[in-house]
Amino acid sequence: MRRAVVTGTATVAGIVLLLSLKPHDGPGNSTVAKVISSGTSPSAAASAPSSPSTATGSGSSPAAAPSPSASAASRVVTGNAIDTRYGPVQVRVTLDSGKITKVDVLQYPAESHRDREINTYALPELNQEALAAQNARIDAVSGATYTSDGYTRSLQSALDQAGLT
Repeated sequence: MRRAVVTGTATVAGIVLLLSLKPHDGPGNSTVAKVISSGTSPSAAASAPSSPSTATGSGSSPAAAPSPSASAASRVVTGNAIDTRYGPVQVRVTLDSGKITKVDVLQYPAESHRDREINTYALPELNQEALAAQNARIDAVSGATYTSDGYTRSLQSALDQAGLT
């Protein structure tokens, strides 16, 4: 009798857990692209890449020119593309008077559904931490260790190119 109660309870708990799962975004949705850009400009989210770049690079990327709408004190610097176990990670940092105002993720692992799932939550978290810390000494996101490492290394290379440490 006791075994039947435990089995029934476990079955109900399993069904509740299954029903509480959220459906994932299909490949047609660009949820990751919408959330990987940080900052306050609404046009920045619209200019975020709709799909990740598959090119891998390990050399220095030149600093990008500021956009025409950027103020004279604003500067945009692209960090090195850092190869990770699951693919390259590269960030572009917008600086305003030496302060990080925006971080865009240009490249990130997105080959599999799991990569996209991880980066949907990890990249916005990393962007927020970078803006709060104003440097590359940020905590890794649990479950996204390789992406976090590539992100911080690319961010540090961008800050080094900008002359900030």
